[in-house]
Parts: sequence; C-alpha cells; structure tokens
Amino acid sequence: MIAERLLRQAKGARWDSLFVVLAFAHGGLLLALPTIAFIALGLWWNANTISHRFIHRPFFRTRALNAVFSCYLSLLLGFPQSFWRARHLAHHGARDRFDLKLAPLDCAAAIALWGTLFFYAPTFMVSAYIPGFLIGLVLCYLQGYYEHARGTVSHYGRLYNFLFFNDGYHVEHHLHPGMHWRDLPRAKASEASPSNWPAVLRWLELVNLCALERLVLRLPILQRFVLKRHEAALRRLLADLPPVRRVGIVGGGLFPRTAMILRRLLPDASLALIDLSARNLAIARPFVVGEVEFIHERFEPTTACDFDLLVVPLAFSGDRTAIYRRPPAEAVFVHDWIWQPRGKSVVVSWLLLKRLNRVRR
Repeated sequence: MIAERLLRQAKGARWDSLFVVLAFAHGGLLLALPTIAFIALGLWWNANTISHRFIHRPFFRTRALNAVFSCYLSLLLGFPQSFWRARHLAHHGARDRFDLKLAPLDCAAAIALWGTLFFYAPTFMVSAYIPGFLIGLVLCYLQGYYEHARGTVSHYGRLYNFLFFNDGYHVEHHLHPGMHWRDLPRAKASEASPSNWPAVLRWLELVNLCALERLVLRLPILQRFVLKRHEAALRRLLADLPPVRRVGIVGGGLFPRTAMILRRLLPDASLALIDLSARNLAIARPFVVGEVEFIHERFEPTTACDFDLLVVPLAFSGDRTAIYRRPPAEAVFVHDWIWQPRGKSVVVSWLLLKRLNRVRR
C-alpha cells in the first residue's frame, strides 16, 4: 500500500515538473512576444491550467518552494496567485480568505510588475499590456461563467482537453477537486450533461445556426466565401473515394451550399436533399439544378440508407456520435467543430471554426 502511494506520488511529480517547465516557457515566450494576443491568451491558458492545478495540488514538497513558485505565477499573470487561490477554493466551498499578511511575496511580485511597467515602459503598458491583461480577464470570466451557466458542465473534446490538461472534465473536477488531472477521464460522470463547446466559447450555443444560414443567403459576399472554403474541403475528401452515384444531403434547405458544390464536383451523381422543413426545401429549389430529389422527412442517424455518400450539417441536432460509431452510408461527410476531428478530417475554415470529417462503413 505504501509502495503504491509512493509510486502514485512519483508519477504525479513527473507531470508536475512539466507544469513548472511550461510556466517558465510561458515567461520566456512572453518576453519574446509581448503582444496583446499573447498576453491575453497566455493569462487565460495559464490561469486555467498551471495556476489552477497548482491551487489544488501544489507542485513542491516544501512550503518555501511552493511560495516561490506562487510568487513567480503572480509576476507572470499580473495578479496575486494567493488571491486567485482563495477565490477559487471559496468557489469549491472551502473557507480560505485572502489575507495580505499570508501572501507578501505574491502581492510584492504583482506590485513590482505593474510598477516597473508604469515607470520604465509606460507606452508598452498602455498600448499592449493593459489591453492584453483585460482581454485575458474577460476570457477567464467567460470560462468561469459558462462552466456553470446551466449547472456545472463538462466538455469532452479531445483537442481542448489535450491543450488544457483535461480542464474540460469540469463536473468530474467538482466531484473530486483534489484528483490528479490525468485521472479525471477515468472518473467520467455518467450523469453529466456535456457541451460540444469549450467553456470560453459556450456562449455560441445561443447563436442560431439557421439564422446564420439565412444571413449567408442574403449576402453574396458571404456566399462566395463559404462556397470556396467548403468546395476545397469536399474536393479533398472526395479524391480517394470510389465513384459516387447517389448522394444524400441532410438539412439541405436554406442556403444549399453542399448541393451546389457537389453538382459541380459530381455532375453524374443524383442528389437528394433531406429536410424536415418544407419551407427550407422550397428555399433551396432555385439554387440547385439537375437531378435532385427533395425529401421532406426527418433524418434518423441509426437507420441505414442506400446512399454512396451522405453529408451531415453542423446544425444537425440528432446523435452525431451514433453517426461516427456506425456510419449509415458507405461514406459519410460530417460537418463538425474545428476541435472535433474524426476519421479523415480537413479544416473547412478556421474563421468559421469548422472542419469536415469523413467516416466509412
């Protein structure tokens, strides 16, 4: 039992040393790239990774070393680490008030940073550091707010959890605040209601994708942009497929970009637009030519179909996981968020936060 505990501590220490290295790398990059964007993104990333983990599981065995590292984080982030620690532990229900007497090094570091910038680099302070610092605080606010806006919510996206060291496992973190970050996926809460969005972007859940489609429908400049970006992605994923004779396009109403593009790329294929909204199908009719079937019904992802290729939109509201797990057609193109790669995947647009994934039976 003792040996097992020591082994666990040793493994934890190895990963804690990575955080220490990354903290010093953050400091070095901040000196090399003192831009608004890097200041803001660095503050947001560090506060929710290194600084956050240090709050729950201090990295060093001695109080002196932990105090020095806390001082360094205060200098790096521009606010006392002890203040962030007290505020965060209170969020977890712990009683640990901030007291200036308990954190003289943290406060001295933050004051020294701001004083040095004020006296020796006032132009940089006003033009870059303060804007970056404030944007970073806004990102941290959005992160904290939307992690709990409708109850504590997790995000299981692999890219986000790789970059943020499983910070997306937020329900699990609240259930086990002291658990090492590497163990959180194994404690995945069955009752959790996850979000497809990382917390800082979760406000986009309020954006109606259909409303955005209507906007594209009205603006030719947006139409040209989305057609160009989607055509490049579709062309790449079609390149190594066998001949496609029949294509099903789910949610093909409103602005039917996929049908318009595939008509050019697959001129001999028959297209079928599947949409629950008869109004959307009516809107789509003038945009597409050739052999097109308009199917007014709800698409069920668990039902196999006879299409050689099926295209699923980003706005699809059904079980996307079921499509990935058991593709209903020979080949399926699934529009997804940029942090959700599956199968063979290409980025549609970083600006649109979209990628196109291809899975096959």
